[in-house]
Order: sequence, then C-alpha cells, then structure tokens
Amino acid sequence: MASEQLPTVVRRRDLGDLGLSRYRLYELARTGEYEQIAPGIYARAGVLDDTTAGLASVALRKPGATLCLLSALSLHDLTDEIPRASDVALPRGERTLSTTYAKVRWHYFDPATFDIGRQHHHLVDGIAIGVYSPERTITDAFRLRHELGADLANEALRRWLSRSASQPAELLTIAKGFPKAYSAVRAALEILL
Repeated sequence: MASEQLPTVVRRRDLGDLGLSRYRLYELARTGEYEQIAPGIYARAGVLDDTTAGLASVALRKPGATLCLLSALSLHDLTDEIPRASDVALPRGERTLSTTYAKVRWHYFDPATFDIGRQHHHLVDGIAIGVYSPERTITDAFRLRHELGADLANEALRRWLSRSASQPAELLTIAKGFPKAYSAVRAALEILL
C-alpha cells in the first residue's frame, strides 16, 4: 500500500489490517512521512496540530478519556479563556498517560457520575475523544468553582442561556446528579432568568 493511501493515524496493532509491515512503518517514520505521537502510534507528518495529535494519542490509549472543564467550555464556545493545557477527565482510579505533543491536565471524576452528559468529539479519521455536554460542563464549572472561579461558571451559564436551543430544565436534570452543584446552578438560573 502506498503511503498516500494510509490513514492519517496508524497504530502498530493495525498494521496487519493495513497490509503494512512494522519495518515499512519504521521506514516511513525515518524518512519523515510519519512521526511517532505515542508508543505504537504514528501520525502523518504535518497534518495534525500538536493538540489534536496529543488528544488522538490519549483517545486511542484511554477510550474513556473525556475533555472537561475549561477545555470543554472552550470547545462549546462558553468562554473566551484559552486553556493552557487540555483538561481531560478519567474515572477515579485509572492511571494517567504521558503525552508528547500536548500538555494535558488530568482530572479524576467519580465513576458513578462519569458518563453523565458524556458525548464524543471527532478528531481525525474516525478517532474521537469524549467531551462533556455543555450542560454537564456548566454543572462541573459550578461544582468546581472554588478551583475555576465563580465568574467563569456564571459567564458560561450566561452564554449558554443566550442560545435559543438552551433548555434550563435539562441543565437542572444533570445538576441533580451532583448535589454540591445543584443548589448553586438553580440559584444562578433563578437570577439570570
């Protein structure tokens, strides 16, 4: 198979399906057509920015990894703040990974509530990483406002409410799963509505 026909991201474990030997993959890396983005994972050189390459390497090695907090707020256009690192959540008890291309700030969330509001965000070639919905992200911003700041949570809620598709009842339903955040979310909604 010609290198132009290969996917953007190639994993060593998928070489057989691609009809490619590991020696050919190593040759593609040596000549600069592909670059290693994680152990056993290579990406076509110059196609992915560092953040996407880093998140793809995380998504392939940790399928439960989920963008959260400031990264999710930014992705959903609920803040003007630019994250200095990608905020990625894992269920409490899982081990983190090292990343070469993107700085990742790891967070651990309760496994019992981890999947509430979890969606998928497409990265490249069918590779997706989890991302919390806007409603879950706002709930987390209120839940962790002692770390993120109440202003960030309130601004995210204001922006979300300005959208015609926002449904406060859905936000409250998600917030009920997080007793420490529910009363703050409800109080903020009462003030803003």
